[in-house]
Amino acid sequence: MGEWGLIAALAARMPPGPYARLGIGDDSAVVSAPSGSVVAAVDMLLEGRHFTLDWSSAYDIGVKAAARSLADIAAMGAVPTALLVALAAPGTLPGRWALDLADGLAAEATRAGAGIVGGDTARADSVLLSVTALGDLAGRPPLRRAGARPGDVVAVAGPLGHSAAGHALLSAGVTSFPSLVAAHLRPAPPYEAGPEAALLGATAMIDVSDGLVADLGHVAAASGVRIDIGSPPLATGDELARAAAAVSGSASPSSRTSPPGSPASLALRWALTGGEDHCLVATFPPAVVLPARWRVIGAVTAGEGVTVDGAPYTGPGGWDHFR
Repeated sequence: MGEWGLIAALAARMPPGPYARLGIGDDSAVVSAPSGSVVAAVDMLLEGRHFTLDWSSAYDIGVKAAARSLADIAAMGAVPTALLVALAAPGTLPGRWALDLADGLAAEATRAGAGIVGGDTARADSVLLSVTALGDLAGRPPLRRAGARPGDVVAVAGPLGHSAAGHALLSAGVTSFPSLVAAHLRPAPPYEAGPEAALLGATAMIDVSDGLVADLGHVAAASGVRIDIGSPPLATGDELARAAAAVSGSASPSSRTSPPGSPASLALRWALTGGEDHCLVATFPPAVVLPARWRVIGAVTAGEGVTVDGAPYTGPGGWDHFR
C-alpha cells in the first residue's frame, strides 16, 4: 500500500466525531473545546508487552488502544472528544491488518462519543501504537487523585479482575470463558460514569489500569489519607472463581476463606491487583446516593496507604513496568 496509501485507507475508516472542526488531511487537526479547556492523555501499546499477535486480532488491539487512553479522560470527569493515533509497524504487515486495526480504533472511539482526527505512521521492527485522547470538562473542575477525605466511601463502576482472568486463561490455553477472554482483549470502560461521578460530587477518581490496590495507592498518596478495601464487596463472582479453578487445575473453587493458592484466593488477587479492566474507582461523600452502576467497596480514613480487610496488602499491588 505504501505510506500514503495506508494513511488514506486508515483515514477512510476513522470518523472525525462531533467535536472535530478540522480532521485528517492537514498538518494539524482542530477540535472544539466547548468549556474552554482541553483534557489530554497519552498511552502506548507495544507488541510483546501489551499484546501478542498470537492472541489478539488487529481489531482487538485497536479497541484496547483506544480504550486505554479514553478511560483516562473519563477518569478526570471529562467527556471524550477526539483521538490522535501514531502507528509504527513492519513494512511487511498485511494491509488488511492495518485496516482492521483502524476499524477497532474507530468502533471504540465512537462508543465513547469521540472521533479520530489525526496521527502519524512510521516503519518499525514490531507494532507500536501511541494514542492521545482529548476531552472536555463541560465547565466542571477536573476530578483529580487528590481530594479524597476521611469519611468518604470508595466505589467502583465496572468489573474488577476480568482482564487479569482473561490473560491467565489465554496463557493457560483455556478457551471456555469467552466473556473473560474478551474483557482482556477488548476492555470496555464505562466512559459515561466519569462525568456522572463528577456531577454526583465525587472527591477523587482514577481508572484501574495497573491494579486496584496500586491505583488506589496513588489516590491515597495524593490525598494524604488511608483507603480501606473490603474483600467481600468486591464480589468476584462464580465465573471468576470457576476461571481461577480452571487455571489452577482445581476441580472445584473454594470459599474466600481458603488458603493462599486456592482458586478463591487467585480470583481475589485478580480483582485486587490484576489491572487493565479500565473501570473507574472514585471516592464520594457518604451522603451521596450512588446509581446502581457504582458499588461501594471501601472507605477513606485518616492515615496512609491501602489496606484490605483491615491489613496492609502484602505483595505487589499491581503492574510496574520497571519492577
